[in-house]
Amino acid sequence: MRIVDIIVKKRDHGELSKEEIDFFIQGYCRGDIPDYQAAALAMAIQLNGMSSQETKELTLAMAHSGEVLDLSKAVPITVDKHSTGGVGDKTSLVVAPTVSACGLAVGKMSGRGLGFSGGTLDKLESIPGFRCDLSTEEFIEQLKSIGIVLTGQSADLAPADGKLYELRDVTGTVDSIPLIASSIMSKKISAGAQAILLDVKVGIGAFMTNLKDARELAELMVEIGKMVGRKTVAVLSDMNQPLGKSVGNSLELLEAIDTLNGGGPADFREHCLDISGHMLALGGLARDEMQGKQMAENALAEGKSLVKFRELVQAQGGDVRYVDEPDRFPKARLIQTINSPRNGTLAEINACNAGEVAVFLGGGREEKGDTIDHSVGVVVAHKVGDLVRKGEPLFTIHANDETKLDVAIQKMLAAHRWSDQPVKPLPLYYGVIR
Repeated sequence: MRIVDIIVKKRDHGELSKEEIDFFIQGYCRGDIPDYQAAALAMAIQLNGMSSQETKELTLAMAHSGEVLDLSKAVPITVDKHSTGGVGDKTSLVVAPTVSACGLAVGKMSGRGLGFSGGTLDKLESIPGFRCDLSTEEFIEQLKSIGIVLTGQSADLAPADGKLYELRDVTGTVDSIPLIASSIMSKKISAGAQAILLDVKVGIGAFMTNLKDARELAELMVEIGKMVGRKTVAVLSDMNQPLGKSVGNSLELLEAIDTLNGGGPADFREHCLDISGHMLALGGLARDEMQGKQMAENALAEGKSLVKFRELVQAQGGDVRYVDEPDRFPKARLIQTINSPRNGTLAEINACNAGEVAVFLGGGREEKGDTIDHSVGVVVAHKVGDLVRKGEPLFTIHANDETKLDVAIQKMLAAHRWSDQPVKPLPLYYGVIR
């Protein structure tokens, strides 16, 4: 069997067999198949798609490229949560400690930024000393001792996905439904959680820009979860405008800490409570998501979520003084607020543009291996549907480069679109797939 024949077969719209998919994954993990051939196959999949059977086989091949954990020996039940990627999506930083504070263990392998979408690990690494490279043994021990883990993929868990994940980010193959589904579900399967909540983003600032594709992805992942015996629910949530207000690593972390302290933007807080409610219902601690949401609200109000977040940071080597005193986070050298140039109702705040601005300023990776500037980004002041007066603050840019600051300002002005007529606020959700 030759990898070039597999590439040609997929290029010509053929359906790959289990054996061919296993050959590719095993060869890529061993280093026998180079990045350029893996990139060629990824592009063929991006252009021609995969059947649901191919996607299932790819998922299982990636999951079994390393160890598959059994977490039942550490805790009775573990729930995991994954977002398909969104602009300003710092949800895990609030949801994981909230759910754990309610008594349900959360074991999560997170990712780094892909394209214009920020990654949970990049945000957590804004905290000096925070470790995202826990070993399998450390993962299990921490889950057992404090009931929460947020780490990156260890070399032992789904190593094939770890390699492909980085490659997709720099080869234009981020938004392939089969590659997204197999990437997410291989991590979830290998990490050992018995229940999985999938937050599937829909809109301009998501990899799934339309509801049809997002629903297809959600249904495919729920089907894969069912096939391997995992309780799985997918929520279709809006990503046409940034979630919350902040876009950028330490800026988003600061917003999450504010939310854990009882503040935070209303839309972000509501989203976190809803996701927490679904997770608590999936894990059997609540009879349904409404009761779960109330439990989550109580945990936030009583400060239990913040306490659990501090435990998480301390357990993984982070400096908890940054949680207690957020002013310690380094600030960008250039911080400029831009006011609204006109009166009107906001009809659009293009989430994709906002994400691209954060990456352009240095908050994301334009090439594999790029260093992240955690301090840069943008903070929007409004939501779609808001009535804005001329001269009111519209957004704030945090930058460390004068030239980039000017470009970022123009890009963010272009991301805002006004209407002289009332505009309905955007919904938080478009449905749930069970």
